[in-house]
Amino acid sequence: MTLRLCCAWIFILLLPGLSDGGKLLVVPMVGSHWLSMQHVVEKLIERGHEVVVVVPEVNWQMETTQAYTVKTYPVSYTLEELDNAFREYVATHLKNLPFPLNTLALYNSSVHVFRTFFVQCKDLFSSKETLQYLNQSGFDAVLTDPVFMCGATLAKYFSLPFVFFMRGFPCNLHYKAPQCPSPLSYIPRLFTFNSDHMTFFQRVENALVSLLELGYCNGFYEEAIKFSSEVLQRDVSLLDLLNSASVWLLRFDFVFEYVRPVMPNMVFIGGINCAQRKPLSKMTWINEDFLESPTKNGLHLPATNYCPR
Repeated sequence: MTLRLCCAWIFILLLPGLSDGGKLLVVPMVGSHWLSMQHVVEKLIERGHEVVVVVPEVNWQMETTQAYTVKTYPVSYTLEELDNAFREYVATHLKNLPFPLNTLALYNSSVHVFRTFFVQCKDLFSSKETLQYLNQSGFDAVLTDPVFMCGATLAKYFSLPFVFFMRGFPCNLHYKAPQCPSPLSYIPRLFTFNSDHMTFFQRVENALVSLLELGYCNGFYEEAIKFSSEVLQRDVSLLDLLNSASVWLLRFDFVFEYVRPVMPNMVFIGGINCAQRKPLSKMTWINEDFLESPTKNGLHLPATNYCPR
């Protein structure tokens, strides 16, 4: 019941004409993720909401405007450290390694880049002046990209409802946390590179990866779990940080996703938008050769991005 009321309140906050305007704390992820979230923030302001964006002093692609309040906080890392960690992460993705070597390499590079970027969250909580400012601002809710878990921890610290704006987690947490069904027979796991049309052995592989998901995600987010437990002064699990989200705004596009069940508080809002472009006509994007052979190169695209609830 509490979750339903919280979801309803969040939708009222975000929809135009249904409220006098709320006060929203935005905890973004630096880099290209902000390019998409920034459009949402600007629309919220147009609808009469007051927005405060928390930004580290050293960051990527965090261009801001005077339309909303920007609260910066000092950090203990350099831009060169961020660059080096990300270059290593990208280089690992470009290596053509067989399974499971590709999974192990991606896991190790992901842990390294996460720990490098998670320093931002520790620096935020180390800034007493910033925490005092946020605590006295009287926010109604938090909008955050949860990949680095900082926004969720901050929302729980201030006992605020929170909304996730995201593309997805590396280990299916965006379906596991909201308790969404995820049938192994036709929902491929990330590191398997399978489609939703799997052979028997591919389904076995899919099941094995699924069994490992929560384990390697706990290792991946070990730093965040430990730090959140210290901040909240209680034992916190990975799912504890995620399953309290009121609304999941998922930046999924139907041409990249397979048909699957979803939950009522999961809202599909389209793919990543890094720049404003003119919308395509209805037929521009359709490739006749692809329609004649939709499974060419092993691709199986779904007709929609959700199943009936």
